[in-house]
Order: sequence, then C-alpha cells, then structure tokens
Amino acid sequence: MRELLQHRFNQLLPPVDFCALRYVAERSEKLIVRQDIAEPPQRWIDAGVMISVMHNGGLGYAATSDLSETGLKRAIQQACDWAECTRGRLVTGLDSVVMSHQQGEYHSPVGQAWETLNLQEKYALLQEESQHCKIDERIVDWEAELWSVNTEQLYLTNQGGHVYQTTHLIIPNISVTANAGMDTQRRSFGGQVFARQGGLEVLAEMGFHRSGHRLAEEALQLLTAPNCPTDTRDVLLMPDQMVLQIHESIGHPLELDRILGDERNYAGTSFVTQEMFGHYQYGSSLLNVTYNPTVRGEFASFCYDDEGLAADKTYLIREGILINPLGSTSSQARAQMSGVANARASSWNRPPIDRMANINLETGDSSLADMIARTERGILMQSNVSWSIDDSRNKFQFGCEWGQLIDNGQLTDVVKNPNYRGISATFWRNLQAVGNADTFQVLGVPYCGKGEPNQLIRVGHATPACLFSNIDVFGGA
Repeated sequence: MRELLQHRFNQLLPPVDFCALRYVAERSEKLIVRQDIAEPPQRWIDAGVMISVMHNGGLGYAATSDLSETGLKRAIQQACDWAECTRGRLVTGLDSVVMSHQQGEYHSPVGQAWETLNLQEKYALLQEESQHCKIDERIVDWEAELWSVNTEQLYLTNQGGHVYQTTHLIIPNISVTANAGMDTQRRSFGGQVFARQGGLEVLAEMGFHRSGHRLAEEALQLLTAPNCPTDTRDVLLMPDQMVLQIHESIGHPLELDRILGDERNYAGTSFVTQEMFGHYQYGSSLLNVTYNPTVRGEFASFCYDDEGLAADKTYLIREGILINPLGSTSSQARAQMSGVANARASSWNRPPIDRMANINLETGDSSLADMIARTERGILMQSNVSWSIDDSRNKFQFGCEWGQLIDNGQLTDVVKNPNYRGISATFWRNLQAVGNADTFQVLGVPYCGKGEPNQLIRVGHATPACLFSNIDVFGGA
C-alpha cells in the first residue's frame, strides 16, 4: 500500500502551492477476562487518507477510505474545491505558514511482538491475573484487560516529503472492586495510565504480572480505612497521579490554539496568555517540563508530527519559568511565536490540531524515602479516580484511589477517598521536591478529548514522584 499510494499521489498531484496525503491504517485488539470469564475479543481495522491543500491563500481538506485511483482523485478535487472556497475567508492568512517536506521514518521499539502469542495464550495470561483477584467474599467485581494497537502512517507532500512511521501500543489494566454495606472501594492498575509503546515485554516492565492479588488486598484495606481528613497538608503524588496533574494543569493550558481562543466554545480556553512566555513564574525553581516525543517507548513518541515537522526535545518550563507553548506550524505563524512539532490528528478522517504528545517532568535528586522523611504532616496519594478542572485549566480538584498519611517523616494510616484541590500556578509554585530516577515512570493516557468534531488521542507522560507543600486535602462523600 505504501508504494501504491506514493505512485497514485505522484500521478494525481494538482497544480497547487501545497498538497499532502496522510495515510493512517490501524489494527486493534482488546481482550477482557471479567470475573474469570473470557469476554469475546474485540477487534477493529480502520484505514483511510486525508488530503490537505493550500492554494492562493485558501485551505481545504478531504478524507476518504476509498484508496483506489478514483477515490484519491475525488478527494484531491474536493480538497482543492474547499481551498478555493476558503480563499480570502480564513481568520488568519497563510502567507507566513511554511509547511514541512521532511523525509524519514520512525518505528516503535518492540521486544516480543503481540502476535507471538495466540489468542488462547493471551486469554490464559489474563485468566491467571483474574483468578488472583477473588481472595474474599467482599470482592464483588474484578477484571483483567489487554489492549493492543498497531498503527501505520505515511505522509507525502508535493515537494518530496516522505515520512513513514509505525507504532505498537500496549495498554494493560486490572481493576478490583470491593464492597461492604454502603461502602464500595476500587483499586486499579495505575488508574489506566500504564500505557506504553512496545510489545509484550511492557507487561513485565510495568509490573502487570501478579498484580491482581495485591490490588484485591488494597481494595479490602480501603474498606476498613478511615476517610481522608479535611486539612491542609503536604501532598506526595506518585507518578500515576502526577500524570493527570501534568496533563490537565500544564499540558492543556499550554496548547497554543487554546490560548488563541480556538477551543473556547468546546474544550475550553487557558489561563495562560501569549504575554506570559519568557518570564512567567509557572512553578518553583524545581519545575522543569519538556515536550519530548523522542523518548524511547513512551506512549506518544514519534519523529515527525502529522504535518511532517521533525520533533525534538523542547523545554516548555525551565526552572519554573514558562518558555514555550505547544503550538504547531499554523499556530506558530498566527501567534508569531515559536512552538513544537505537535500537529496531531486522532485518525485519517480528522485534520491535525495542536495536541500535547509526550509532556514530561524532568527528574530531580530526591529519593522517595527522602521525601517522606522530610514531611511532618502529609499524605501520599496514588492512582487517579476523579478529576474536575475549570475551562481555563486553572482551578482544579482531583481524587485518588489510595491515600496514606505521613506523620513526622513516617508513612502511617491508610485513608480512603483522598482528594486535593488547588489553583494551577499556585500549586506548582508549592513544588518542594522532585523525585530522582528511581521514582521515575514512563506512562500514558489512552483517551484525551479535544476539537470539533471531537478527537480522542493518545498522550504520553513521564514523571517522577513529587512533593507539594500546604495543599487543601479532603475526603469523599
């Protein structure tokens, strides 16, 4: 298909300023064992192309799953027609937009391919985890799940651009629910953020095997635990909760199309303004955040974005100071600002928009033991269960599955329904310690929604554990 699309695209190229073909083919398989019973396998196959045209100041798109010469010819003509219709009618001009014509490849690192196990062997793996969950009559529901996604992408331009990328994703999950009377508690495998690129080796790297029994024990422990106190305490967030904190209060606020107002009526705007970059104190001097799609095995790693722009590690926040936004080629031109290679689309039938990819918090020099020892009154929180944040990504409150009090430098009582709240910049300015490499985890978010029509996309976040001071904490209902 790769060679055939290249041939047909070259044959059908219209006489326009810019034309690109973006082909995406995706194969997915999801397997679930619930309460020791295997559910039917779920499989998806999806493929198609998006044609993009810029000409005489106009912009047009057309998508099709008909990859024949006739289908591609029709899509190219539709994109050209739309480019003519939008000429002189765009919010901002295209004169300063310079599209990329890169050539290159990217392929996910894979140790043991998903296909090396047959269906029976995959279900046996899930059955083993499932059978370790039912350790008590108070365990009322449990399931083990594996989801594999293989994606092939080809990006071609009328000036020789040729980018070919393949990704292999593994998203494992185990969840256990315990109930006693009116109280129900749930423990899951990282709150569904243990997602990586790679093969079956990812399961061992993330500690998937033999997790079912531990999660069941912790769910039962939460049933008898006291409610999280309402208090002001230091908060030690583990990486699987830091993922959400970074995603919601750094990733989304720094997307340049939000800052420019594009998402105001749907996914929201941002408390960040263009004038803040270069001097705004986003967090304490310990806060260093990078956009880095080049991390090996991270969930949204790639070498080129969906407009063919080469991706490199870029600091968004350095020593607490806001440096760069998440703005793709067109947003950079509109705002007259620098940005990164983050034009991303959820599929072949959506145009690329500004989306975070791998947004990572760089490691510090504190061990987990050190952070606990320095805390007089605190609480450790792990595994997200709920989130709420305003449409400018400023005020928030988040809840976790697991909490454990820290008193006089020691972990003490487990508490259930731990929640905390804050204001984004104030919260990050209260960052007191950043975990070292031993606390660092490479994780990911399978679903992040944005755009009209809606686009659900996959995002990577790598982070150590972090300690914050003077945070409002409270228990659930």
